[in-house]
Amino acid sequence: LSANKRTEDDKTLTKTMINNYTKNELLPPSNKKRYSKDHLILLIYIYYLKSVMPISDIQTILSPMISDYYDNEEASHNLEEIYENLYELEKYQYFNVENSIVNAQQIVMKNKLSKDDEYLQKFNFLASLAYDIFTKRKLMEKIIDDMREQQENAKQEAQAQAEAERKAAKQAVKKAASKQASKTPAKNQAAKAPVKASTKASQTAKNPVSKNPAKQTASDSKKPKKK
Repeated sequence: LSANKRTEDDKTLTKTMINNYTKNELLPPSNKKRYSKDHLILLIYIYYLKSVMPISDIQTILSPMISDYYDNEEASHNLEEIYENLYELEKYQYFNVENSIVNAQQIVMKNKLSKDDEYLQKFNFLASLAYDIFTKRKLMEKIIDDMREQQENAKQEAQAQAEAERKAAKQAVKKAASKQASKTPAKNQAAKAPVKASTKASQTAKNPVSKNPAKQTASDSKKPKKK
């Protein structure tokens, strides 16, 4: 990456940069300060992307890469395969970019005003390249905005699904508790009935009472009175 530095004072990747990338969720945390090959691949992506777009857009682009492909053995492709494929695509794109630059320069050289004026040649050439970059950047922003909207919609749907499942679970617990509570009084009543009967029988045994109140009164009158 150092070959891309404009001046010697330019920084490629520093410890502070990497820590900030991790804080902004552009880069997964390291394993005890050890970085894997997947980490290095993501750092290369970040290095090139940050020169043409803000961090928030890079987050949108790399978020699915990290969640679906990073350190995922079940993924259809790993990060190394994706990087190698992109590297092959960039070989072909290099010639397309080179041809577009040559064409832009030829158009400028044929222009009447810049034909014999060195300054206007450079100015018009730079403006042509800038317009090319501007147009491509607007297209990139449109694609990224669409990606962000899809991610936000998916996140909202996941939250709504989780909330619905939470409410359903809560309702199921409430229903089970209500059903259990409806069975409890009957059980308590059945358990109390034998206790009442037993208590009444015990009281009867301690204080026997004649079935015939008249006989009971006569019997009491025959008892000798204490002097």
